Amino acid sequence: MASPLDKLSPESRIWIYGAERALTRDETATVRKRAQEFVSQWSSHQQALTSAADVLHNRFLVLAVDETQAEASGCSIDGSVNFVKALGAEIGVDFFNRMRFSYRDAEGKIHTVGREEFKLLYAQGQLGNESIVFDPLVKELGELRQIFERPLEDSWHSRMV
Repeated sequence: MASPLDKLSPESRIWIYGAERALTRDETATVRKRAQEFVSQWSSHQQALTSAADVLHNRFLVLAVDETQAEASGCSIDGSVNFVKALGAEIGVDFFNRMRFSYRDAEGKIHTVGREEFKLLYAQGQLGNESIVFDPLVKELGELRQIFERPLEDSWHSRMV
């Protein structure tokens, strides 16, 4: 299935909000629909932003803006943060806890855990340097496509274990 993000250039600026847990099918549909409605009306200084939104892996909300047309301003970014906070409150999911880490286990299933549990899993050998982690700090759509998922040893996560 094609993502609405596919219509934007690789240089598009992105914001990734990781849910504290996997979203249900209905929650994913709600978040995707509401986010797409939000970006369809997203503007900066009364200029429409060329933007898109999607939910990846039933857990990562991605908002993107192609700033070659118009740049996202502080006010427009604040508006998106308020939107995500309200959406999270509505469905009972925290999208703002940056001390949670998402990774794939050996079978490919995605897990999200707190920092201490992440460190413990590494110490116990359940996570290794080759374990795939998700980097919600990538800043451009091209990075999302290339390095959002990468081995722990190649990410900033390695400083956390």
